Amino acid sequence: MREQPSAPELIQAVADFLRDDALPRLDGLTAFHARVAVSLLEIVRRELELGPEADAQERARLQDLLGNEGGLDALNRELCERIARGEADARTPGLMPHLLRTGLDKLAVDQPGYSTYLRLQQHNLEGEQ
Repeated sequence: MREQPSAPELIQAVADFLRDDALPRLDGLTAFHARVAVSLLEIVRRELELGPEADAQERARLQDLLGNEGGLDALNRELCERIARGEADARTPGLMPHLLRTGLDKLAVDQPGYSTYLRLQQHNLEGEQ
């Protein structure tokens, strides 16, 4: 049984404190830096929460696409090499959906409020139903 807060919960608590308590008392460059710090903390929290599953799904897609086993970095290098050699392109079955899903997963961590991400995510979810 875990009695202490998780890393994402601790990170969110610090971000909440900075945004809700400290930031209203700050101004100028210090307030700007505090807003940047809040944003970075929230990115780290989302990476901890969403990253492992997104990486596992990306690895599985790459293994299917490339027909090889391996780590995520090695598989991504192989895909890049195939694209550079002209062995894979937009007509390669599964490549474009893989790239779209990978991009959406990265935006979910980095910029989940980005309007294009929200539109594509909604469109993607409707297409999966």
